[in-house]
Amino acid sequence: MAKIVNLNKFRKQKAKDARVKQAETNRRLHGRTKSERAHDALQKKKLETAVDHARLDSTTDIDGEGEP
Repeated sequence: MAKIVNLNKFRKQKAKDARVKQAETNRRLHGRTKSERAHDALQKKKLETAVDHARLDSTTDIDGEGEP
């Protein structure tokens, strides 16, 4: 005789396996530790600060006199 299979359980197990596989893919693509995220945020903040300090003031012209 053939083995009787509960199709509802089979369908649910197949969906669970697909979710587990997708989760593994997402962890590999997007998974970073808290310290890695903090390090990147600090680097971004330092870069923005450096750019802001290097920015020329738009109210001064070449002679150094401000516009009215």
